[in-house]
Amino acid sequence: MTYRRVTIVEIAKEAGVSAQTVSRVVNGHVSVSEETRQRIQEIIDRRGYHPSRLARSLLRGHSNAIGVVSFGLGLYGPSQTLAGIVRDADAQGYSVLPIVLNDPQPSQPDRILGQLIEFHVDGIIWAVPQIGPNHDWVEETAARLDVPMVFITGEAHEQATVVRVDNRAGGRLAADHLIASGKRILGLITGEPDWWETQERTRGWTEALQARGLPIRAELMRAGDWSAAAGECAMRELLQSHPDVDGVFVGNDSMAVGALKAVRELGRQIPEELGIVGFDDIPEAAYAHPALTTVHQDLHQLGSQAVAALNSLIRGAPSPSSILIQPRLVVRNST
Repeated sequence: MTYRRVTIVEIAKEAGVSAQTVSRVVNGHVSVSEETRQRIQEIIDRRGYHPSRLARSLLRGHSNAIGVVSFGLGLYGPSQTLAGIVRDADAQGYSVLPIVLNDPQPSQPDRILGQLIEFHVDGIIWAVPQIGPNHDWVEETAARLDVPMVFITGEAHEQATVVRVDNRAGGRLAADHLIASGKRILGLITGEPDWWETQERTRGWTEALQARGLPIRAELMRAGDWSAAAGECAMRELLQSHPDVDGVFVGNDSMAVGALKAVRELGRQIPEELGIVGFDDIPEAAYAHPALTTVHQDLHQLGSQAVAALNSLIRGAPSPSSILIQPRLVVRNST
């Protein structure tokens, strides 16, 4: 079945009135007789007329819509952050217009943001990982467009509002817990090295080892691509080359699940011989074998705080330049 938008002109023609009179009925103006109002309302209901939100936005000067640019929805973090944005945007009365990138380092950020401007969005949330200088390019473009904008993740900037999880604190939590559990030869499996989250988690892990007087050994570090397969491969390689490792911090839970599989297949006992800590606290972490100790980051809160900050900017109210969400350690059987 083909659906066609009914116009205000068609409603007016059938009712024998002007389009302005129909508009008054739709908008609840009192300057229409009750008989005329009822006749127009009956036609509206029968024909299924819906007023154009875009036209209304042009008249009001705002659209009650926000744009969200995201990447990596196949990954737990980005997908849950977007879910938090959508939930809270709806609660605040905003529609969400999403753009999902295939490449986190877009060559033309002005084109991407321009697409959202064409839809008259009131503001934009940039929920793309900070990789290299990609956030700098976007900030420069956003400043020219003069549209309120909030970044999720990345370094704090005076010129932009950034909402982020304290990944460095999360790295410290993981390392401190392994050390407190009696582990002393600590390995590290990171996510993709050029991601800001990877760098911050690694900094926190490094700071914790240095504070306890433990060496930072590059040969005990491996990198993956956030997937379970990468975690399995990295853990297998690490333990085969350095079987004395007794504790490993893995950069996200998906890789940690793969790492657990490698450890079991290599015949090591968890946590007696080897402790493992992940990051994210995905729902499956509690059901891994053994249940995975991990660093919990509240991704729905991340999205919620981004919407709140953007709403403040849209309304002309002050918003802090940096909002930092603290992670927490969830201890389970893998340590």
